Amino acid sequence: MKSRRQFFKLAGTGILAAGVSSVYASTSVPGFIENTENTFSVGMAGYTFREFTVEKTIEMMKRIGVTNLSLKDFHMPMNSTREQINAVLEKFKIEGINVYTVGVVYMKTKESVDQAFEYAKMAGVKMIVGAPNYELLPYVEKKIKTYDFKMAIHNHGPDNPLYPNATDIWDHVKELDPRIGICIDIGHTTRDGQDPSVDIEKYSKRIYDIHIKDVDKAAKEGKTIEMGRGIIDIPKVVATLRKIKYSGKCSLEFEKDMKDPLAGIAESIGYFKGVMACR
Repeated sequence: MKSRRQFFKLAGTGILAAGVSSVYASTSVPGFIENTENTFSVGMAGYTFREFTVEKTIEMMKRIGVTNLSLKDFHMPMNSTREQINAVLEKFKIEGINVYTVGVVYMKTKESVDQAFEYAKMAGVKMIVGAPNYELLPYVEKKIKTYDFKMAIHNHGPDNPLYPNATDIWDHVKELDPRIGICIDIGHTTRDGQDPSVDIEKYSKRIYDIHIKDVDKAAKEGKTIEMGRGIIDIPKVVATLRKIKYSGKCSLEFEKDMKDPLAGIAESIGYFKGVMACR
């Protein structure tokens, strides 16, 4: 147990850098061996980079060794033409970054739903991380059937009455097309007083994307903190993801020091990869 606590303490303080966490875990800490059971992979949620250009976003992602990105609309506006979309995506592609989804996309009218689906189609992705108004869900379901996309609805915690938690999302989509599911944000889930591991397991069949982060308290005023320094039981989250055989992305949404986030991003990614590397 001492080795386990020491390992996660080191990871949480950044000693396990993003690129070397699995090596450290498998060779330097007694009692740990490299884990090969993970069916999920690490990504970045684009909101993390809201203060930066596409080029700077790419630079930071390369430095932390993460190649999956959920692209936010400030880097590729919703009203972009196909040519503009292709130009942005090409910048990521040539640097080896996979834009696996777009969002979070907010939808308040039928026209915005139409725009979101055409936007995703032009981007070549098969999933939208979204937050459509409740009354638009029947219309979203029709679009899902037409486009054969997934819609992962993002929870936003106690600050927002629209989808505060995974249970609220489930209650609104459980009778709809199964391609409409959940992007569970484990930080907002915790701030709402819920256990993200419990919700991940409970709604496992409809969990299509995950935003990872840590927070300093389980309350509305809880703030993002470097992963491993907060109150979320990240090893339990990882164990739950293995248990349900989750095969999607776990994308870090780092909402701290947003004008200078690289150190916190690297520490958080290093910690999460360190947890993934151990069993």
